[in-house]
Amino acid sequence: MNQNIILIAYIVPVVFGFLLMSPAGQSMASSLLSKNPLMAYPRRRHMLGMNLVALTGFIVSVHTLWISNKISEGGNVCSSATVFSCDDVLGNAAYNTDPFFGLSWGMIGMFAFGALLFITTSVSKEPDALWAERYMKYGMYMTGAGLLVIALLVSYEVQMGKICQFCTMAHISNIVALFGFWKAGQMHERGVWKDEISAKSSEEEV
Repeated sequence: MNQNIILIAYIVPVVFGFLLMSPAGQSMASSLLSKNPLMAYPRRRHMLGMNLVALTGFIVSVHTLWISNKISEGGNVCSSATVFSCDDVLGNAAYNTDPFFGLSWGMIGMFAFGALLFITTSVSKEPDALWAERYMKYGMYMTGAGLLVIALLVSYEVQMGKICQFCTMAHISNIVALFGFWKAGQMHERGVWKDEISAKSSEEEV
């Protein structure tokens, strides 16, 4: 399958998830209410967006790990003479593993996004639990630390003169997830986290 088509398949849910978490989510919700009335609640939209982003980040990480394994077997997936070549980046043994444990970055991404997906799914199921706000803060710390990893990996790409488009998609997912965790904290601080309060606030804004 054309790798660009797969890339687009990753971009769509991340963009949709971000829009659900942004102010644009309220206008989008009006078209979704007939199919899902729960979209009227900002918290529901927000958590759906976060789940989409975390799930996409996990799938992209699995994909990059698969590409790495495929290259190690002598195959090629998305090699290119242009600056965009995931094969050149993921096939570079000097940069494709972390400097401390020697683990593939794809595998690390799987564990990281898997943990984020656990957090977002758990909070979606029990958003008013005593531990929910604490879990969301853990997610913000994790994605915040992820910025350091992103900076390191981007520096590797600069040294190679190549860009791994799937790696970039994982980086974007982390940044969008960081925004989502930060926004959830803001919703708690403003007292609009609970559905009934959020619904009342939305009605007042309209």
